[in-house]
Amino acid sequence: MDSVNAELEQIIDGIGPRLRTLRRDRGLTLEALAATTGLSVSTLSRLESGKRRPTLDLLIPLARVHHIALDQLVAAPASGDPRVHLKPLRKSQGSVLVPLTQYPGRVQVFKQVLAPREPKLVTHDGYEWLYVLAGELRLILGERDCTLHPGEVAEFDTREPHWFGPANTSAVEILHLFGPRGDQAVVRASPSHDPQHPA
Repeated sequence: MDSVNAELEQIIDGIGPRLRTLRRDRGLTLEALAATTGLSVSTLSRLESGKRRPTLDLLIPLARVHHIALDQLVAAPASGDPRVHLKPLRKSQGSVLVPLTQYPGRVQVFKQVLAPREPKLVTHDGYEWLYVLAGELRLILGERDCTLHPGEVAEFDTREPHWFGPANTSAVEILHLFGPRGDQAVVRASPSHDPQHPA
């Protein structure tokens, strides 16, 4: 029983440093995190330093803000199974998103099946890399408009207005990688070109 308790304490002791690393990787201050979670700065500081014992009512808002599962925040003991258990997420209009990695604040990798949809240019901090697995992908990047076929790759700075989706009425399947903060997109009503941020 002592080994079980020791393992439990080790897991709990690891939560604070993990919270601090997660916050710093995302470029957040304690004040900014407090504003989005509703938790006080002192509570967050004590959690990170290990002076406050983590409870579900404290961890759930943090997991929600960081867009990760609670078990990733807690780092539950490994099951010994090296396989990644994929959880497809069904999006609007028939698109499917399959997260292949779960590294908040770092490069994220997804497999996506994109259903036909209307182009809406977005911008956000980060850098994206797209690899076409099947179908044809239309990529609008600033004032440029191109079509990619299976085996072709595109990479670009996401601060330039962009959109990608099926080039025709059939779905397209891609591997999609993006850098930190790539999930925080801002929709632009119309294209604009910024020469300081070329693709």
